[in-house]
Amino acid sequence: MKKKKSGFNTKLVHLGELEDSMGSVTVPIFQTSTFSFKNAQHGADCFSGKDDGYIYTRLGNPTINALEETIAELENGFGGIATSSGMGAVNSIYLALLGQGAHLVSTASVYGPSRNVIEKHYSRFGVEATFVDTSDPDKVKQSIKSNTRMILVETPSNPTMQITDIRKIAEIAHKYGIPLVVDNTFSSPYLQNPLDLGADVVFHSITKFINGHADVVGGVIVAKEENLYKQIRDIMVNFGCNMDPHQAYLVHRGVKTLSIRIEKAQENAAKIAQWLEKHPLVKWVKYPGLRSHPQHELAKKQMRGFGTMISFELKGGHNTGKAFMDNVELAILAVSLGGIETLIQHPASMTHSGINKEEKLKAGITDGLVRLSVGIENVEDLIDDLSQALDKIT
Repeated sequence: MKKKKSGFNTKLVHLGELEDSMGSVTVPIFQTSTFSFKNAQHGADCFSGKDDGYIYTRLGNPTINALEETIAELENGFGGIATSSGMGAVNSIYLALLGQGAHLVSTASVYGPSRNVIEKHYSRFGVEATFVDTSDPDKVKQSIKSNTRMILVETPSNPTMQITDIRKIAEIAHKYGIPLVVDNTFSSPYLQNPLDLGADVVFHSITKFINGHADVVGGVIVAKEENLYKQIRDIMVNFGCNMDPHQAYLVHRGVKTLSIRIEKAQENAAKIAQWLEKHPLVKWVKYPGLRSHPQHELAKKQMRGFGTMISFELKGGHNTGKAFMDNVELAILAVSLGGIETLIQHPASMTHSGINKEEKLKAGITDGLVRLSVGIENVEDLIDDLSQALDKIT
């Protein structure tokens, strides 16, 4: 960008611009696996690090780097690392920070696969984890052991919508010399910047809000300091978790409308949450923008908006929730979130089905919990759809 100080929307439009011989207005797709060298010495200098030229797309690519620089700037971090999926980002961080016999403290209701991979796979190498309600700082502090090497927080959490005080958890983590990692997928850089609140690493499934069009799978990591950036990037490169140039192009295109998409969907979500809270068939609603949310004041302080995600439970539990989801017509029954379309799903039997029932209940994931990712459709149409589906089960 030509100007260092710019508003968020200006950054979205102009960050990551590349100069090329054709004068492309958008970032070109460098759809190549490898790059030629000017001569043998140039190749040697690139491999030794004396020259920052491109070598091989797994190691770096102009299209991918443009996206990495964009997200790093939006998150106010040192550098970005784009990965082939959100779980590629999760595993790059795990492999970089968790060694044999290491211990992790994590949000109990963290994204299901982020928890499953620790319990089912990393446990084979002696990695252990304690999953707690991180909205209670005392529980985090009490869970720290001598071998704790990482604290992972997801806020708002998936799908319970709990808000964790990032600044307080960062203070606890740093007191014990432990890095704090924050999954910022539910908020995006538009609503929350964990690095500014003390986190050391932030990551996103950019499949969701950052891309926003349900047509790309990807992840991105942003480290606050250079040493962590290099440590995690080395893992990503050597384990082959890199993003594809065409993926990066699509995400870079999608991120340009991040703020206007979230603003519209967030406006819809607030109205839907208020409507659901008054419906006689709804047992409870969890949306940070509602005064009834237990961490409403913290959300106001920590975030720049309340987001587009709603969790609620219907009276009658699992069967009622299932009947409700089978009767929606406009909302799409599908996993994922953060797109322009409204999606609805049942976490207990879908995204968090790999967690045993007892642990799900401890994390606040009840059988009747329904998760709604609100899109940018006309809010009247969305409410009408939810209303007719509820009427059918009344």
